[in-house]
Amino acid sequence: MTSLFQSVPVHPSEITPKHVYLSRRDFIKVAGVLAGSMALAACAPQSLSSDSAPAPADPSLSSKTDELGDPVNSFEDITNYNNYYEFTTDKRGVAQLARDFPTSPWEVEIGGLVRKPGKFGVEDLVKKYPPEERIYRLRCVEAWSMVIPWLGFPLWKLLKDVEPTSDAKYVSFTSIYKPEAMPGQREPWYPWPYREGLRLDEAMHDLTILATGLYGGELPPQNGGGIRLVVPWKYGFKSIKAIVKIELTAEQPPTLWNLIQPNEYGFYANVNPNVDHPRWSQATERRIGEIARRPTLMFNGYAGEVAALYEGMDLRVYY
Repeated sequence: MTSLFQSVPVHPSEITPKHVYLSRRDFIKVAGVLAGSMALAACAPQSLSSDSAPAPADPSLSSKTDELGDPVNSFEDITNYNNYYEFTTDKRGVAQLARDFPTSPWEVEIGGLVRKPGKFGVEDLVKKYPPEERIYRLRCVEAWSMVIPWLGFPLWKLLKDVEPTSDAKYVSFTSIYKPEAMPGQREPWYPWPYREGLRLDEAMHDLTILATGLYGGELPPQNGGGIRLVVPWKYGFKSIKAIVKIELTAEQPPTLWNLIQPNEYGFYANVNPNVDHPRWSQATERRIGEIARRPTLMFNGYAGEVAALYEGMDLRVYY
């Protein structure tokens, strides 16, 4: 669809949702109002600084670029500007609230339509599938972006080893539910735990990784430690954090944002500058650390690698 909205500065009042005391069921009924909690969050043009995370394990990564020549964001930006509603809707408050969240040891259960289900410790996964450096762009649905040097391994390696059955068509992911340590989960606004999903061929694509670290070190809790999904051609909310369960299914799995407001947050959520969010344009984005906006690239710049996955699909319908 043609862009109908102009990019405009974001006001502080748009950063967090209005805390209306509704039950979860009532919230979903009025999600057209409350889903605005995710809308157009402030895009900080300046570098951020905080002592909420340790120094990067490999500071030399700050001089690296992605394959388009864009430099990676600073460790401070990446670890102090986070969307993680399980802790708070305040992006700059996540790191402080998450700093003592335990991410080791960490286990992931894998089951459903597989021949070899099991429970795996992250430390065992890292030994079996040595992490690779992947410098990816992250494009948030709120129209801000970063370049992040992840450490992780392709998801297909793990899925291949658990042997999906011929009936498996989708992969469902579930985050940890720990309201005693995650204050955002004590609120009734969202149907916790966080859930996401991919089509099996998307999950098997080599760009799709399970990240266990960034900037040459461990994955900080505010960035999704102990282990998270990274799907660089999709909006950031698809890259689910703190995964504890992976299940292969025959049917398309429910996902949190799609359950709340399906006309705004589609199951596929591919980065597409030609299809606006109902309340703002997706044609441009603000790279954290920069002032000017830049054009958003189709599939976040990964069209050459992933466009074939959607051949024949109307991306205005399967958004």
